[in-house]
Amino acid sequence: MKTIDCRNQPCPAPVINVRKALQEFAEIRVMLDDGAPRENVSRFSRNRGCRVAEERDGSGWVLTITAPADTSSPAAGDDRQGRRVVMITSDRLGEGPEELGRLLMKNFIHTLLETGELPGRMLFLNSGVFLTCEGSDVLEALEKLQGMGVEIFSCGLCLDFFTIKDKLRAGTTTNMLAIAEDLLSADLLIKL
Repeated sequence: MKTIDCRNQPCPAPVINVRKALQEFAEIRVMLDDGAPRENVSRFSRNRGCRVAEERDGSGWVLTITAPADTSSPAAGDDRQGRRVVMITSDRLGEGPEELGRLLMKNFIHTLLETGELPGRMLFLNSGVFLTCEGSDVLEALEKLQGMGVEIFSCGLCLDFFTIKDKLRAGTTTNMLAIAEDLLSADLLIKL
């Protein structure tokens, strides 16, 4: 079993290192910081059909990750294929007056609840992460969308940059590797 130390690594390095290790080893132990690194590595591994055992280790975590026996096809839990992905990179929609842009974004997200075809995943980056955080006018709508099966992810690096990670209220954090994979495997990508 290979052990890799991913403590104190910036996003998305822990996920990238785990991906590389799983290409060579059927079972690995990963030392991680608490919070987004543990969540991202755990989600990444489980989405690929791996078994993940998590153990607290001081202020961090040790994850034992076991790859599925058959790696020739996508894991059953990997639902990225055939998805509609909405990528929101701002807390407002379009160019023009700021107040109008915020109103348009609010109306867009609320209107999604009324459409017959929901996105499979919504990715929030840059100032778009403010929409998933405390004080947002669209939190209730985002929670309803989650209840309808829409996965909601906010960029961990963006949340850190704006120092609002502790204010995240809708969805969970993600990393740039997962975002890149979502964008590249989407059947339909809508960027706002």
